[in-house]
Amino acid sequence: MPEIAEVRTVAKTLNERIVGKKIIGVTINYSKIIDGDAKYFEEIVKDKHILSVDNYGKWLFFSLGEYTIMSHLRMEGKYFIKEITEDVEKHEHIIFHLEDGTDLRYHDTRKFGRMRVVKTDEIYKTPEISKLGIEPDNKALTGEYLYNMVHNSNLPIKALLLDQSIINGLGNIYANEVLFAAGVHPETLGNKITLNDAKKMVEGAKVIIAKATEMGGTTIRSYTSSLGVYGSYQSELMVQSRDKEKCKVCGSDIQKIRVGGRGTYFCPKCQKRK
Repeated sequence: MPEIAEVRTVAKTLNERIVGKKIIGVTINYSKIIDGDAKYFEEIVKDKHILSVDNYGKWLFFSLGEYTIMSHLRMEGKYFIKEITEDVEKHEHIIFHLEDGTDLRYHDTRKFGRMRVVKTDEIYKTPEISKLGIEPDNKALTGEYLYNMVHNSNLPIKALLLDQSIINGLGNIYANEVLFAAGVHPETLGNKITLNDAKKMVEGAKVIIAKATEMGGTTIRSYTSSLGVYGSYQSELMVQSRDKEKCKVCGSDIQKIRVGGRGTYFCPKCQKRK
């Protein structure tokens, strides 16, 4: 699943390529991706100019002025920009026809992605957005904040880092990397986390997300770009996808387990369980 660094890369690329263009029509081939009435969605976005593309955590916001399209890529959602004359592929479910003869096509093999149109001044009041926590590199994310959010929980810290109501935009890949950077075992319970642990995780999250964003995110099997931009942060990964490989710090074998149903990579020496 694309995480905050990847979604930011998509937003940046789309800003460079589609901002200022007018949507002259929409083809909806699978209406269940649209939250709400598909016909209403079509009517609202038609004849609107795309003013900007931004993100909030894992959500993309396509500003149309009074209205904004909210888009969540979920597991395998991708955007393509193609000539309007190109054949429509099987999994291209939502197609925005632009005035310059190109399409912005939403491709989703699993059909898990979601899209809706809302009034721009109501975005942060929507159920999807209002419940989200703080983005990893926001100044409001502090060690004290994280400690207060997790220290009464008996859930594993890995699961808590993936809770979007605590940290918004942090996903499986970067949670693994943050825990390694902080020297925290992923199965450590929230109520065993110290303030110092929390401070280390927050510090690691800010550094990792900043660098991953700068490098265009992480391109691995489960997430690849579809806009001609591929991330290179995979070369910086310390534990993710490195099962049975040697730890770059201590030389121990990286291990893979499942925590909360998610594949979790860690170093048993650098990240001792409390």
